[in-house]
Amino acid sequence: MKRFLRPPLGLIGQIFAILLLAILIESGASAFFYERASQLSVRDDEARRLAEHLIIARKLLDEAPQGTRDALAQDLTTSRYSIDWLPRLPASLAGAPTLDRVYQQVVVWEPGLAASNLRLRLDGPAREAVIVGGLTLQDGSWMAFGTREPVRHLGFSLERMLLALGPAVAIILVGGVLVRQTLLPMRRLAHAAEHVGSDGAEEVPEGGAREVRRVIRAFNRMQARIHRLIADRTQALAAVGHDLRTPLARLRLRADAINDPHLLDAIQSDIGEMEAMIGSLLAYLGGEVDIEPRVSTDLAVMCATIADDAADHGHAVTYEGPEHLELTIRPTTLKRAMVNLVENGVHYAGRVWLKLEVADDHVVICVEDDGPGIPQEALNKVLEPFVRLDRARARDTLGLGLGLSIVAKAVEGEGGALKLENLREGGLRAQIVLRRVSSA
Repeated sequence: MKRFLRPPLGLIGQIFAILLLAILIESGASAFFYERASQLSVRDDEARRLAEHLIIARKLLDEAPQGTRDALAQDLTTSRYSIDWLPRLPASLAGAPTLDRVYQQVVVWEPGLAASNLRLRLDGPAREAVIVGGLTLQDGSWMAFGTREPVRHLGFSLERMLLALGPAVAIILVGGVLVRQTLLPMRRLAHAAEHVGSDGAEEVPEGGAREVRRVIRAFNRMQARIHRLIADRTQALAAVGHDLRTPLARLRLRADAINDPHLLDAIQSDIGEMEAMIGSLLAYLGGEVDIEPRVSTDLAVMCATIADDAADHGHAVTYEGPEHLELTIRPTTLKRAMVNLVENGVHYAGRVWLKLEVADDHVVICVEDDGPGIPQEALNKVLEPFVRLDRARARDTLGLGLGLSIVAKAVEGEGGALKLENLREGGLRAQIVLRRVSSA
């Protein structure tokens, strides 16, 4: 059924079809408009001038010989009205709908025209419409006439105004619905493009015009290749991490056999730095663990545990917040992000405060320290990978400058936001804002 209903036309063909439908609506509306032409009227001064010109022209043509009437009609033609003499009824006036209200206005000014078989009708497009008509002379011949300029003062009641606006509104509505339906597959494609590479990406169903279906088909193939490359990269990184840590472990064991304490400390420091680099790189690139599912977790207990662990290692870290707070998160990923923030604060400051603030629709995890802070112009730059602020921070830091990048990536995966700001009294405040979604 869907195959039968799917339009065989391409995108250009569908647009042309919409335009054709719009023209048909306009033509039908114009025909209906002219059927209602008898209800139109003109200004009184326009009706009076037309009546005066017709009565004078009719009298002059009646008195003139037939051989001179053509020339006389040309002389009676003005910049406002055209006059023609015809031996019989013009075909254009036969059966034409009359302008009843305009007829009444003209006859009111010149009652003598009522006996001349006066006929009036509207001719031309609505915006360029002119009044044309004819009347009989005493010998049975006809005088045809018409206004030379469009009648711009047609009298419209509210009903007629709505009648005139109806076609335009109908065209806009029908055309808008059809164009929206035509572009619906493109909106689906744009939505899918925003989620390429994420766990929420889905294959886009093919639909729409031929060109659109080709684009969607190519996009789905490209998306499959990207996901395959990400999976291959993750697997390769996990293998590389495992292979690199094995020789590092052997080096650490062999280093224990070194008797020189200064050389032993230097080697162990280098090994620790290499392990830290590998760990941070794998954590940033996502090669250390698979994508973690979201589970209901007591975020308050997690924050308190992180603070207690740091305090057990001799660091001045305190926790402030509720005792319990259930939230659906990726616990391992978010814990790594908070540990990175706390470790940064411990390394660069004397005291660190880990705070948990709860609102109606969101939760704020705040890590504050009393250290030197970050230069204002570098607050956004530090979130980029492999960036280290040598001037603002000490250089004796392990890793590759990926700590805050890992935090930003983890928070983004939770659908939250990471904010950094310097405190007025000195120090840095890092805020993780998460949407509060009940685990129930």
